[in-house]
Amino acid sequence: MQTVFDPTKFTVSKAKPLPVLLLLDVSGSMNEGVGGESSKIQVLNEAVKQMIDSFADEEKMETEFLVSIITFGGTANNFLMPTTASTVKWTNMMADGGTPMGEAFLKAKTLIEDKEIIPSRAYRPTVVLVSDGAPTDSWEGPLESLITDGRSSKCFFMAMGIGEEPGTKVLEKFISQTPVLAEVNGNKVPNKVFQAADAKNIREFFRKVTMSVTTRSKSQNPNNIPASSNSSEEDGGYW
Repeated sequence: MQTVFDPTKFTVSKAKPLPVLLLLDVSGSMNEGVGGESSKIQVLNEAVKQMIDSFADEEKMETEFLVSIITFGGTANNFLMPTTASTVKWTNMMADGGTPMGEAFLKAKTLIEDKEIIPSRAYRPTVVLVSDGAPTDSWEGPLESLITDGRSSKCFFMAMGIGEEPGTKVLEKFISQTPVLAEVNGNKVPNKVFQAADAKNIREFFRKVTMSVTTRSKSQNPNNIPASSNSSEEDGGYW
C-alpha cells in the first residue's frame, strides 16, 4: 500500500527569539558634536542601523533577533516595538528635550514583563542603555525594579556613556546585575560602562554589543554568558 504524503501532519518549528532592547538617549544635547565629528545622534543612528543589519545577516532557522528601541528625550517613546532584525524598516531618530530616563526604565519593564510581546520561549534579553547625561526625572525606583524584579531581572545589561558627563552613577547601577560580560579562554571578562569620547567609540560599542549577542546565539545555551577561545584585537575583543 502506497503511503500518501500529508503536509498537514508536519509543522515547521519557529525560530526562537533572542530579544535585544535598546534604551537610547535622544535628548537635545545629543545634537552636539562628539570628538569634533558628526553629531552624537547622527553617529548613534548609523551605529544602531549597522547593528540591526548585522543581526539580519546572522538570522537563521533556529534563532531570530527581536530588536526593540525605547528612546527618551522630552518623553520616553516606543520608537521600535519588538521586530525581527530582517524586517526592520529603519528611520532615523531625532534629538530634542530633556533626559527622562526613569520613564524609559518603566516602559522597558512593561515591555519585558509582557509575555504577549516577549514570549516565554524567548532567550534572555540583552538590554542596552546609552546616554550622554544624567536623568531629569525620578529614576531610582524604576531602575531598581527593572534590574532586580521579575522577568527583567534575568536580562543581560550593557551600558555606554557618551561625552564628558554621561551620568556614570546611573549607568553603573544599570549594569550592576550583570557583573560578567563574557568568558574568554576560561577567564571571566568583567562588565563595565563603556566610555565614548568620540564617534569611533560609539561605533565600537555597538560592534561589541553585536558580537556579544551573535556569540550567544551560536552557543549551545544562549541563556548563558558568551564564551569564546578568541579575543584578539582583530575580532574586536570584548572590552
